Amino acid sequence: MAARDSDYVKKLYGGYYNVFVDALGDEGERWDLFRVVEGDFPEFDELHNYEGFVVSGSPYDAYGNEHWILKLCLFLQTLFAMQKKVLGICFGHQVLCRALGGSVAKAYSGWDIGVRKIRLVKELLPCDSLEFDEIPPALSIIECHQDEVWEVPVGAEVIAYSDKTGVEMFAFGNNILGIQGHPEYTKDILNNLIDRLLSNDCIERGFAEDVKSKLLVTDPDREYWEKICKSFLKGK
Repeated sequence: MAARDSDYVKKLYGGYYNVFVDALGDEGERWDLFRVVEGDFPEFDELHNYEGFVVSGSPYDAYGNEHWILKLCLFLQTLFAMQKKVLGICFGHQVLCRALGGSVAKAYSGWDIGVRKIRLVKELLPCDSLEFDEIPPALSIIECHQDEVWEVPVGAEVIAYSDKTGVEMFAFGNNILGIQGHPEYTKDILNNLIDRLLSNDCIERGFAEDVKSKLLVTDPDREYWEKICKSFLKGK
């Protein structure tokens, strides 16, 4: 986890770890939690025991130079060299890109918060167990970010884009997948996050109210996103 649990998510879900496992986990699997934001990383000699890794969102900047972020970049380079499956979500998507040689920065167009429709280049999805026509060409996903990938690493492919963000998803071979949006988020988690951003003066009230009103009539395609993520991580 690259973020600390909010009081809301801790109270309702028991923490972000449970949000991810509920969305992406299957019965009988073992998921371990490492709070990289607090300097907690897996031991190198234990990496071979894991089939895949998920890097969460974070309030930190993926282009920052905090010690744990630099250590995370080195860790991701190691996983890439080992050809381990790595799924990056929001900050995780961005820091994966940085670690592998791409560039990340503030979005010129400002915050993207809400449910956004993104377009997939389906034939580039690194999900061998999904049939080509199982996933629609456009999917809605919850977004909450003000940074974005500007350039993917050499050798990587942009596999989804939107009218707001040029790199909504990227893949590097069959082992790296970055998703700018939040396949694991529910609308109530986003609503609470909007309230916190508003109370911290990160966004303006009119903007927050507009996003919340749109959330009443739009839904993310969570079922399809879970299919994509599970298929990528474990061929399901």
